[in-house]
Amino acid sequence: MVSRARISFDFGTSAYTLRHKMIYPYSNATQTRWDRGEFKVQLNVPDNTRPMGFCDGSDSDLAELGSLAEREGADGMRIEKKILKTGRELWTLHGGG
Repeated sequence: MVSRARISFDFGTSAYTLRHKMIYPYSNATQTRWDRGEFKVQLNVPDNTRPMGFCDGSDSDLAELGSLAEREGADGMRIEKKILKTGRELWTLHGGG
């Protein structure tokens, strides 16, 4: 299990690096875990078919994503949430420039 994960993603023009123990970066292994239902939330960015990562959707995950966007200067960051029939969620991360 990953104790600290690094995820890079893009909110328009800025590149971000995420370090959080409950957010897991995309890999073949984490995609398989998502497919098996082991994660509650898939994290996506617009215009990218590959997810950036996965998490459990906790308040601390939301806080970390918001904090990261603020530190990196992404004004107006918002998260578009879609709830699937299975109860799992797809979060698309949008950020201003």
